[in-house]
Amino acid sequence: MFMRMIYDDKLAQAAYLIGCQATGEAIIVDPQRDVDRYIALAEANDLRIVAAAETHIHADFVSGSREIAEQIGAKVYLSDEGDADWKYGWLDQKTTGGSYDHQLLKDGDSFSIGNIEFRVMHTPGHTPEHICFLVTDHGAGASEPIGMLTGDFVFVGDLGRPDLLESAAGQTGAMEPSARRLYSTLSTLDAIPDFVQVWPAHGAGSACGKALGAVPMSTIGYEKRFNPAIGAADSEQQFVDFILSGQPEPPLYFANMKRDNKAGPPVLGGLPTPPRVDLGTIRGLDPAAVAIIDTRDWESFRAGHIPGSLSFPIRNSFPTDVGSMVKDSDDIYLIIDELHIDEVVRDLIRIGLDRIKGWCNSADIRPDTGSALATIQEIDAEEAADLIANNGARVLDVRRATEYAEGHIEGSTNISHTRLAARMDELPTPDPLLVHCRSGIRSARSCALLKRAGHDVINLRGGYLAWEELTAPQTSDAV
Repeated sequence: MFMRMIYDDKLAQAAYLIGCQATGEAIIVDPQRDVDRYIALAEANDLRIVAAAETHIHADFVSGSREIAEQIGAKVYLSDEGDADWKYGWLDQKTTGGSYDHQLLKDGDSFSIGNIEFRVMHTPGHTPEHICFLVTDHGAGASEPIGMLTGDFVFVGDLGRPDLLESAAGQTGAMEPSARRLYSTLSTLDAIPDFVQVWPAHGAGSACGKALGAVPMSTIGYEKRFNPAIGAADSEQQFVDFILSGQPEPPLYFANMKRDNKAGPPVLGGLPTPPRVDLGTIRGLDPAAVAIIDTRDWESFRAGHIPGSLSFPIRNSFPTDVGSMVKDSDDIYLIIDELHIDEVVRDLIRIGLDRIKGWCNSADIRPDTGSALATIQEIDAEEAADLIANNGARVLDVRRATEYAEGHIEGSTNISHTRLAARMDELPTPDPLLVHCRSGIRSARSCALLKRAGHDVINLRGGYLAWEELTAPQTSDAV
């Protein structure tokens, strides 16, 4: 058996290519949308992808199952569990007419790719239709599974959060019943041997849980013994309280992903190749009507940028930040080094931001280009303290609610940067706004968004860490 995890560090998402070397057939499980990577990996290992499967309707990325079915005719294996609201709506909408080759799966079903068997387990809680796959390599003579593709059910050190139907998709009152269903689902682990490996769909940094481990894989036995969420299941209420507490605010784009993955993502047919445009074209755009994404570092952006542009340096938080502040209906223009175009285009289409209309070389943004550039003010903690003391600014804290609860600047308003675009009517008034996060990174993204919306903003350099250092009680070494 061949198995490779294909991991997206930015979304902390894992797809799995599993192949039977005897027959040369392979399946890709929980693929992202830029499927050329999986096809190339299979070919490099003398395999051909004949199928794609999903553990559930994902909220954090656009699924690639429809894309790979279109491009190479792969058969699609999808859950048929859950109620009528959790059925895939695209299986009979092939772009050339008719239906995709597919099989809908119920608990206890199985299918094979070559000599490898995939047995289905219905594991609701994270979502109603969620399934896992127990993988047995009969070609190696095995009669028991080697691994379990757990999707967003069991992670290393955590379980999939059950609140997203309410906190991200807006289904009021859904989180507690989902948490109780997840508690009931835990009993399915009792029938799985401890030696079975856990192959999860996410790792550390994913917003699909609150405490995912950085180790990519585990075993059922280890997780039963040491997973804190499983350990909290001494009683149903204790588990519900534990699993629902401290979950981070989901990025705004999560609701769109649920919608698109259920109804059917638009078919790309390949990776988009946006054209190069000149700086004059970028300057002529209405920044209120389009999204101008500037990928330069914060200091360069702060010192001078196209008025109304947004600051998104290329780092691991890039897709989460962009997906929280740019709408999928926005035309997008990139200010970027040409070397990073492929990377950023992939990042954007993975979260459903397809309308990439052009790019301009970031080196063209210079003070001597003949047109005024915008700037953003940034001050240190001492200056911020003086400003606040003199009522010179309202304080906006863009950290998570859990961070805010642990300590905050008195009188500040807390709105997580991943939800800020939807909560502009809750901003403290009047301007200027002194914006901060923990260290100054999330607040930088927020400052650019707020300035684009017409607000007068100031970024707190060093964030709350710098504020704590300034306001910490002073000790003396005197005897």
